[in-house]
Amino acid sequence: MADLVRAPEFDPARVPQHIAIIMDGNGRWATARGFDRLAGHQRGARTVVEIVDAAVALHARHGNPTHLTLYSFSVENWKRPVSEVEALMQLYIDFLAEQTPRMIRDNVRYHQIGRAQELPEPVYEQMLVSKSATEKNTGLNLTLALNYSSRTEITDAVTAIAKAVKSGELSLRDITEQTVSDHLYTAGFPDPDLLIRTAGELRLSNYLLWQISYAELYVSETLWPEYTPADLFTAIDAFGRRTRKFGAVIPSIQPAAGVGPGTSP
Repeated sequence: MADLVRAPEFDPARVPQHIAIIMDGNGRWATARGFDRLAGHQRGARTVVEIVDAAVALHARHGNPTHLTLYSFSVENWKRPVSEVEALMQLYIDFLAEQTPRMIRDNVRYHQIGRAQELPEPVYEQMLVSKSATEKNTGLNLTLALNYSSRTEITDAVTAIAKAVKSGELSLRDITEQTVSDHLYTAGFPDPDLLIRTAGELRLSNYLLWQISYAELYVSETLWPEYTPADLFTAIDAFGRRTRKFGAVIPSIQPAAGVGPGTSP
């Protein structure tokens, strides 16, 4: 429970506003213990609850993060065995149904990014229920990237912009980087300040490629089912020790969070 997580004292200016996580290692965790892969995903879902609780505690203490975005299921993941995909879809339904009351209690607002209408109908319906139930919450914004791909996101944005130009709603000369951002699934969100990847892998896996242009990257060797709030706090501490330049030469150390492209005042 969120009220049982004790958040460390950080410099509020050095706590990232938006944390994005690539949750990796469920399968390896399960295989190493002689379990099937579903057991790894189930344990990984428990970790999600623990990390969301930690983010809620941080938000309550520091005001940040305001956004936590978790890479849950990619467009490419449909290539996995049918039995695993079906089990994952049921896991999403169960997770959202069980956690929605907690999100309401903890003032968490739920979002989903990705091609939602391509999801199985029961998953889509539960997603709508959870979004509706939490839409008036004003605390942490929790986003699951589900049936998500950064390339499809950018493709969808370009298509929408092209349609707007064709209809006369938008002029070519008025297209800017902000125009693109406004047509992404994350429109209205601040860009991630910190991108965490677990399980030691050194790749971005088609995740928020436009949005993480200026994000600080942090790779943890810990497999996702074993990732703890303490690991999250370690990543935030490392983030706070970095100097973010955004391409400029900065003679003195600047606050790590709250400046640069994609951040909100």
